Amino acid sequence: MSRIEFNRSENPSLGVEIELALVERDGGGLCSSSAELFDALPEPRHGAIKPELMQCYIELNSDVCQSAGEAIGQLRDNLRLLRTAADPLGVDLLWSGTHPFSSWQDQSVTDDDRYRGLVSLLQDTARQLITFGLHVHVGVDSGDKAVMICDRMLRYLPVLLAASCNSPFWEARNTGLYSWRTRVLEGLPTAGLPPFMRNWSEYVWLINHLVETGFIQSIREIWWDIRPHHNFGTVEVRICDMPGNLSDTAGLVAMVHCLVKKLSDEIDEGTYQHDCHPMLVRQNKWRAARYGIDAQLVESETYRLVPARETIRRLATELLPTAALLGCDNELTHLLSINDRPTWAQRQIDQRRLSNDPADLVSWMVSQSMADLD
Repeated sequence: MSRIEFNRSENPSLGVEIELALVERDGGGLCSSSAELFDALPEPRHGAIKPELMQCYIELNSDVCQSAGEAIGQLRDNLRLLRTAADPLGVDLLWSGTHPFSSWQDQSVTDDDRYRGLVSLLQDTARQLITFGLHVHVGVDSGDKAVMICDRMLRYLPVLLAASCNSPFWEARNTGLYSWRTRVLEGLPTAGLPPFMRNWSEYVWLINHLVETGFIQSIREIWWDIRPHHNFGTVEVRICDMPGNLSDTAGLVAMVHCLVKKLSDEIDEGTYQHDCHPMLVRQNKWRAARYGIDAQLVESETYRLVPARETIRRLATELLPTAALLGCDNELTHLLSINDRPTWAQRQIDQRRLSNDPADLVSWMVSQSMADLD
Protein backbone atom coordinates (compact mmCIF):
# COMPACT_ATOMS: atom_id res chain seq x y z
CA MET A 1 0.00 0.00 0.00
CA SER A 2 1.17 3.57 -0.68
CA ARG A 3 2.60 5.68 2.12
CA ILE A 4 0.94 9.05 2.60
CA GLU A 5 3.13 11.38 4.63
CA PHE A 6 1.59 14.23 6.60
CA ASN A 7 3.69 17.37 6.12
CA ARG A 8 3.40 18.67 9.65
CA SER A 9 2.96 22.35 10.43
CA GLU A 10 5.03 23.76 13.28
CA ASN A 11 2.32 26.24 14.29
CA PRO A 12 -1.42 26.81 13.71
CA SER A 13 -0.87 28.53 10.37
CA LEU A 14 -3.84 29.60 8.30
CA GLY A 15 -4.87 29.40 4.65
CA VAL A 16 -8.16 30.52 3.12
CA GLU A 17 -9.81 29.59 -0.19
CA ILE A 18 -12.91 31.32 -1.54
CA GLU A 19 -14.97 30.36 -4.59
CA LEU A 20 -16.72 33.16 -6.49
CA ALA A 21 -19.17 32.98 -9.39
CA LEU A 22 -18.63 34.97 -12.57
CA VAL A 23 -21.78 36.80 -13.70
CA GLU A 24 -22.71 39.07 -16.58
CA ARG A 25 -23.06 42.69 -15.53
CA ASP A 26 -26.01 43.00 -17.91
CA GLY A 27 -28.50 40.30 -17.03
CA GLY A 28 -26.80 38.75 -13.99
CA GLY A 29 -26.50 35.23 -15.43
CA LEU A 30 -23.48 32.99 -14.99
CA CYS A 31 -20.88 33.43 -17.73
CA SER A 32 -18.06 31.11 -18.78
CA SER A 33 -15.41 33.83 -18.67
CA SER A 34 -12.67 32.35 -16.49
CA ALA A 35 -10.20 31.87 -19.37
CA GLU A 36 -10.60 35.47 -20.54
CA LEU A 37 -10.24 36.66 -16.98
CA PHE A 38 -7.01 34.75 -16.41
CA ASP A 39 -5.58 36.13 -19.65
CA ALA A 40 -6.23 39.64 -18.32
CA LEU A 41 -4.46 39.03 -14.98
CA PRO A 42 -0.80 39.84 -14.30
CA GLU A 43 1.21 36.60 -14.39
CA PRO A 44 2.46 36.64 -10.77
CA ARG A 45 -1.10 36.40 -9.45
CA HIS A 46 -2.01 33.20 -11.29
CA GLY A 47 -1.08 31.04 -8.30
CA ALA A 48 -3.46 32.87 -6.00
CA ILE A 49 -6.35 33.02 -8.49
CA LYS A 50 -7.16 29.64 -10.01
CA PRO A 51 -9.65 28.01 -12.38
CA GLU A 52 -12.30 25.65 -11.05
CA LEU A 53 -14.28 22.70 -12.41
CA MET A 54 -16.55 24.95 -14.45
CA GLN A 55 -15.66 28.08 -16.39
CA CYS A 56 -18.29 30.15 -14.57
CA TYR A 57 -16.44 30.35 -11.25
CA ILE A 58 -12.94 30.72 -9.88
CA GLU A 59 -10.98 30.18 -6.67
CA LEU A 60 -8.92 32.73 -4.77
CA ASN A 61 -6.32 31.54 -2.24
CA SER A 62 -4.30 33.23 0.46
CA ASP A 63 -0.70 32.24 1.10
CA VAL A 64 0.25 30.55 4.36
CA CYS A 65 -0.66 33.14 7.00
CA GLN A 66 -0.58 33.45 10.78
CA SER A 67 -3.84 35.31 11.36
CA ALA A 68 -7.27 35.88 9.88
CA GLY A 69 -6.42 39.54 9.32
CA GLU A 70 -3.35 38.65 7.26
CA ALA A 71 -5.25 36.11 5.13
CA ILE A 72 -8.19 38.45 4.55
CA GLY A 73 -5.81 41.28 3.64
CA GLN A 74 -4.23 39.12 0.94
CA LEU A 75 -7.62 38.12 -0.41
CA ARG A 76 -8.74 41.76 -0.46
CA ASP A 77 -5.70 42.75 -2.54
CA ASN A 78 -6.32 39.94 -5.01
CA LEU A 79 -10.02 40.74 -5.21
CA ARG A 80 -9.27 44.33 -6.14
CA LEU A 81 -6.89 43.13 -8.83
CA LEU A 82 -9.51 40.67 -10.07
CA ARG A 83 -12.16 43.38 -10.26
CA THR A 84 -9.79 45.55 -12.30
CA ALA A 85 -9.36 42.72 -14.80
CA ALA A 86 -13.08 41.81 -14.82
CA ASP A 87 -14.50 45.30 -15.30
CA PRO A 88 -13.55 45.72 -19.00
CA LEU A 89 -15.05 42.26 -19.67
CA GLY A 90 -18.42 43.26 -18.21
CA VAL A 91 -18.03 40.54 -15.56
CA ASP A 92 -18.95 40.83 -11.87
CA LEU A 93 -18.13 38.59 -8.91
CA LEU A 94 -21.04 36.97 -7.10
CA TRP A 95 -20.69 36.06 -3.41
CA SER A 96 -23.20 33.29 -2.84
CA GLY A 97 -23.36 29.51 -2.31
CA THR A 98 -25.40 29.05 -5.50
CA HIS A 99 -26.60 31.24 -8.36
CA PRO A 100 -30.21 32.43 -8.00
CA PHE A 101 -31.42 31.45 -11.47
CA SER A 102 -28.79 30.19 -13.95
CA SER A 103 -29.01 26.48 -14.75
CA TRP A 104 -26.13 24.06 -14.18
CA GLN A 105 -27.03 22.44 -17.50
CA ASP A 106 -25.88 25.55 -19.39
CA GLN A 107 -22.34 25.68 -17.92
CA SER A 108 -19.07 24.62 -19.56
CA VAL A 109 -16.36 22.43 -18.08
CA THR A 110 -12.92 24.00 -17.76
CA ASP A 111 -10.46 22.76 -20.39
CA ASP A 112 -8.39 20.53 -18.10
CA ASP A 113 -7.72 16.78 -18.24
CA ARG A 114 -8.47 16.26 -14.56
CA TYR A 115 -11.77 18.13 -14.70
CA ARG A 116 -12.85 16.31 -17.85
CA GLY A 117 -12.00 13.02 -16.15
CA LEU A 118 -14.09 13.91 -13.10
CA VAL A 119 -17.10 14.73 -15.25
CA SER A 120 -16.66 11.51 -17.22
CA LEU A 121 -16.59 9.52 -13.98
CA LEU A 122 -19.24 11.36 -11.95
CA GLN A 123 -21.55 12.47 -14.78
CA ASP A 124 -24.36 14.81 -13.68
CA THR A 125 -23.31 14.72 -10.03
CA ALA A 126 -20.21 16.61 -11.19
CA ARG A 127 -21.99 18.79 -13.77
CA GLN A 128 -24.33 20.04 -11.02
CA LEU A 129 -21.41 21.33 -8.93
CA ILE A 130 -22.22 24.96 -9.66
CA THR A 131 -21.78 25.77 -5.98
CA PHE A 132 -19.42 28.11 -4.20
CA GLY A 133 -17.91 27.72 -0.74
CA LEU A 134 -15.39 28.88 1.81
CA HIS A 135 -12.54 26.51 2.75
CA VAL A 136 -10.27 27.17 5.74
CA HIS A 137 -6.95 25.38 6.40
CA VAL A 138 -5.35 25.37 9.85
CA GLY A 139 -1.91 23.88 10.42
CA VAL A 140 -1.44 21.00 12.88
CA ASP A 141 1.68 19.11 13.89
CA SER A 142 0.83 15.47 13.12
CA GLY A 143 -1.41 13.29 11.02
CA ASP A 144 -2.81 11.58 14.10
CA LYS A 145 -3.79 14.94 15.56
CA ALA A 146 -5.35 16.02 12.26
CA VAL A 147 -7.60 12.96 12.31
CA MET A 148 -8.50 13.52 15.97
CA ILE A 149 -9.36 17.16 15.33
CA CYS A 150 -11.58 16.18 12.39
CA ASP A 151 -13.51 13.94 14.78
CA ARG A 152 -13.76 16.56 17.54
CA MET A 153 -14.77 19.27 15.07
CA LEU A 154 -17.82 17.35 13.86
CA ARG A 155 -20.12 18.81 16.51
CA TYR A 156 -19.18 22.33 15.43
CA LEU A 157 -19.68 21.92 11.68
CA PRO A 158 -23.48 22.52 11.78
CA VAL A 159 -22.84 25.71 13.77
CA LEU A 160 -20.46 26.99 11.07
CA LEU A 161 -22.98 26.06 8.37
CA ALA A 162 -25.81 27.83 10.19
CA ALA A 163 -23.75 31.02 10.38
CA SER A 164 -22.76 30.90 6.70
CA CYS A 165 -25.96 29.75 4.90
CA ASN A 166 -26.21 31.64 1.61
CA SER A 167 -27.74 29.38 -1.05
CA PRO A 168 -31.55 29.37 -0.91
CA PHE A 169 -32.12 29.38 -4.69
CA TRP A 170 -31.50 26.70 -7.32
CA GLU A 171 -32.65 26.67 -10.95
CA ALA A 172 -34.66 29.89 -10.33
CA ARG A 173 -36.58 28.27 -7.47
CA ASN A 174 -36.70 29.03 -3.78
CA THR A 175 -35.70 25.58 -2.50
CA GLY A 176 -37.07 26.10 1.00
CA LEU A 177 -33.58 25.44 2.39
CA TYR A 178 -31.12 28.10 3.44
CA SER A 179 -28.18 26.03 2.16
CA TRP A 180 -29.05 24.12 -0.99
CA ARG A 181 -25.33 23.93 -1.73
CA THR A 182 -24.92 21.27 0.97
CA ARG A 183 -27.58 19.10 -0.72
CA VAL A 184 -25.83 19.36 -4.10
CA LEU A 185 -22.45 18.44 -2.67
CA GLU A 186 -23.88 15.42 -0.88
CA GLY A 187 -24.68 13.95 -4.29
CA LEU A 188 -20.97 13.17 -4.63
CA PRO A 189 -19.84 9.73 -3.41
CA THR A 190 -17.04 11.16 -1.25
CA ALA A 191 -18.59 14.37 0.09
CA GLY A 192 -20.62 15.23 3.17
CA LEU A 193 -19.69 14.26 6.72
CA PRO A 194 -16.54 12.12 6.98
CA PRO A 195 -16.47 8.60 8.40
CA PHE A 196 -15.13 8.04 11.90
CA MET A 197 -11.39 7.39 11.94
CA ARG A 198 -9.19 6.84 14.97
CA ASN A 199 -5.73 7.76 13.68
CA TRP A 200 -3.61 8.62 10.64
CA SER A 201 -2.93 4.96 9.86
CA GLU A 202 -6.64 4.24 9.56
CA TYR A 203 -7.10 7.28 7.30
CA VAL A 204 -4.24 6.15 5.04
CA TRP A 205 -5.68 2.63 4.87
CA LEU A 206 -9.07 4.02 3.83
CA ILE A 207 -7.63 6.26 1.10
CA ASN A 208 -5.48 3.41 -0.27
CA HIS A 209 -8.47 1.06 -0.23
CA LEU A 210 -10.61 3.56 -2.18
CA VAL A 211 -7.84 4.03 -4.78
CA GLU A 212 -7.02 0.33 -5.12
CA THR A 213 -10.67 -0.62 -5.63
CA GLY A 214 -11.11 2.12 -8.25
CA PHE A 215 -13.64 4.10 -6.23
CA ILE A 216 -11.43 7.20 -6.50
CA GLN A 217 -8.38 7.87 -8.62
CA SER A 218 -6.50 9.98 -6.07
CA ILE A 219 -6.76 11.54 -2.63
CA ARG A 220 -7.86 14.78 -4.33
CA GLU A 221 -11.30 13.23 -4.84
CA ILE A 222 -12.10 13.30 -1.13
CA TRP A 223 -14.49 16.22 -0.60
CA TRP A 224 -15.67 15.73 2.98
CA ASP A 225 -17.00 18.66 5.02
CA ILE A 226 -13.75 18.44 6.97
CA ARG A 227 -10.62 16.52 6.05
CA PRO A 228 -6.91 16.21 6.80
CA HIS A 229 -4.75 17.72 4.07
CA HIS A 230 -1.46 15.85 4.00
CA ASN A 231 0.38 18.12 1.54
CA PHE A 232 -0.34 21.31 3.47
CA GLY A 233 -0.16 19.73 6.94
CA THR A 234 -3.58 21.10 7.83
CA VAL A 235 -7.11 20.36 8.84
CA GLU A 236 -9.35 21.75 6.10
CA VAL A 237 -12.90 22.84 7.01
CA ARG A 238 -15.10 22.90 3.91
CA ILE A 239 -18.69 23.03 5.16
CA CYS A 240 -19.36 26.78 4.87
CA ASP A 241 -21.36 28.40 2.09
CA MET A 242 -19.67 31.40 0.50
CA PRO A 243 -20.74 34.34 2.69
CA GLY A 244 -22.05 37.56 1.16
CA ASN A 245 -18.99 39.70 1.80
CA LEU A 246 -15.37 39.64 2.96
CA SER A 247 -16.02 40.88 6.51
CA ASP A 248 -18.40 38.04 7.26
CA THR A 249 -15.90 35.65 5.67
CA ALA A 250 -13.28 36.96 8.10
CA GLY A 251 -15.53 36.22 11.08
CA LEU A 252 -16.02 32.61 10.00
CA VAL A 253 -12.31 32.17 9.26
CA ALA A 254 -11.48 33.43 12.75
CA MET A 255 -13.91 30.99 14.38
CA VAL A 256 -12.47 28.02 12.47
CA HIS A 257 -8.90 29.10 13.30
CA CYS A 258 -9.76 29.40 17.00
CA LEU A 259 -11.65 26.11 17.14
CA VAL A 260 -8.83 24.08 15.60
CA LYS A 261 -6.23 25.77 17.82
CA LYS A 262 -8.32 25.16 20.95
CA LEU A 263 -8.95 21.51 20.09
CA SER A 264 -5.27 21.01 19.28
CA ASP A 265 -4.30 22.40 22.68
CA GLU A 266 -6.87 20.18 24.41
CA ILE A 267 -5.42 17.10 22.71
CA ASP A 268 -1.93 18.09 23.90
CA GLU A 269 -3.26 18.56 27.43
CA GLY A 270 -5.04 15.19 27.43
CA THR A 271 -8.57 16.57 27.68
CA TYR A 272 -11.26 13.90 27.58
CA GLN A 273 -13.27 13.66 24.36
CA HIS A 274 -17.01 13.49 25.00
CA ASP A 275 -18.72 11.26 22.46
CA CYS A 276 -20.96 12.97 19.92
CA HIS A 277 -23.33 10.59 18.16
CA PRO A 278 -22.95 10.70 14.35
CA MET A 279 -26.72 10.91 13.89
CA LEU A 280 -26.82 13.96 16.14
CA VAL A 281 -24.28 15.68 13.87
CA ARG A 282 -26.23 14.65 10.78
CA GLN A 283 -29.46 15.91 12.32
CA ASN A 284 -27.91 19.24 13.22
CA LYS A 285 -26.40 19.64 9.77
CA TRP A 286 -29.85 19.18 8.24
CA ARG A 287 -31.38 21.66 10.69
CA ALA A 288 -28.67 24.21 9.83
CA ALA A 289 -29.12 23.71 6.07
CA ARG A 290 -32.90 24.03 6.41
CA TYR A 291 -33.17 27.00 8.79
CA GLY A 292 -29.75 28.65 8.86
CA ILE A 293 -28.99 30.75 11.89
CA ASP A 294 -32.62 30.42 13.03
CA ALA A 295 -32.22 26.66 13.48
CA GLN A 296 -32.66 24.84 16.76
CA LEU A 297 -29.59 22.64 17.23
CA VAL A 298 -29.30 19.64 19.54
CA GLU A 299 -26.61 20.23 22.15
CA SER A 300 -24.12 17.37 22.15
CA GLU A 301 -23.78 17.07 25.93
CA THR A 302 -27.32 17.79 27.21
CA TYR A 303 -29.28 16.69 24.11
CA ARG A 304 -31.45 19.80 24.51
CA LEU A 305 -32.60 21.93 21.59
CA VAL A 306 -30.75 25.25 21.69
CA PRO A 307 -31.13 28.16 19.23
CA ALA A 308 -28.18 28.34 16.85
CA ARG A 309 -27.80 32.04 17.65
CA GLU A 310 -27.31 31.20 21.32
CA THR A 311 -24.81 28.47 20.46
CA ILE A 312 -22.80 30.82 18.24
CA ARG A 313 -22.82 33.57 20.86
CA ARG A 314 -21.65 31.22 23.60
CA LEU A 315 -19.00 29.59 21.40
CA ALA A 316 -17.58 32.90 20.22
CA THR A 317 -17.33 34.10 23.83
CA GLU A 318 -15.54 30.90 24.87
CA LEU A 319 -13.06 31.34 22.03
CA LEU A 320 -12.11 34.95 22.81
CA PRO A 321 -8.98 34.00 24.82
CA THR A 322 -7.82 31.83 21.90
CA ALA A 323 -8.61 34.67 19.50
CA ALA A 324 -6.38 36.97 21.54
CA LEU A 325 -3.50 34.50 21.14
CA LEU A 326 -4.10 34.23 17.38
CA GLY A 327 -4.62 37.97 16.86
CA CYS A 328 -8.15 37.66 15.49
CA ASP A 329 -10.20 39.28 18.28
CA ASN A 330 -11.79 41.82 15.93
CA GLU A 331 -12.73 39.23 13.32
CA LEU A 332 -14.26 36.87 15.90
CA THR A 333 -16.17 39.74 17.50
CA HIS A 334 -17.57 40.61 14.06
CA LEU A 335 -19.08 37.15 13.95
CA LEU A 336 -21.40 38.26 16.75
CA SER A 337 -22.80 40.96 14.46
CA ILE A 338 -23.61 38.22 11.91
CA ASN A 339 -25.43 36.51 14.75
CA ASP A 340 -27.66 39.53 15.36
CA ARG A 341 -29.08 39.86 11.85
CA PRO A 342 -30.78 37.68 9.23
CA THR A 343 -28.54 35.18 7.50
CA TRP A 344 -27.45 35.96 3.94
CA ALA A 345 -29.91 33.33 2.71
CA GLN A 346 -32.82 35.16 4.33
CA ARG A 347 -31.56 38.46 2.95
CA GLN A 348 -31.52 36.93 -0.55
CA ILE A 349 -35.10 35.74 -0.11
CA ASP A 350 -36.26 39.12 1.21
CA GLN A 351 -34.52 40.98 -1.61
CA ARG A 352 -35.98 38.66 -4.26
CA ARG A 353 -39.50 39.56 -3.13
CA LEU A 354 -38.86 43.21 -3.98
CA SER A 355 -38.59 42.67 -7.75
CA ASN A 356 -40.01 40.45 -10.46
CA ASP A 357 -36.63 40.41 -12.18
CA PRO A 358 -34.16 37.92 -10.63
CA ALA A 359 -31.29 39.89 -12.18
CA ASP A 360 -32.03 42.63 -9.63
CA LEU A 361 -31.16 40.19 -6.85
CA VAL A 362 -27.79 39.43 -8.46
CA SER A 363 -27.08 43.13 -8.88
CA TRP A 364 -27.91 43.73 -5.21
CA MET A 365 -25.67 40.88 -4.06
CA VAL A 366 -22.76 42.16 -6.15
CA SER A 367 -23.21 45.65 -4.70
CA GLN A 368 -23.23 44.30 -1.14
CA SER A 369 -19.89 42.55 -1.62
CA MET A 370 -18.27 45.46 -3.48
CA ALA A 371 -19.17 47.96 -0.76
CA ASP A 372 -17.21 45.79 1.67
CA LEU A 373 -14.08 46.01 -0.50
CA ASP A 374 -14.03 49.76 -1.21
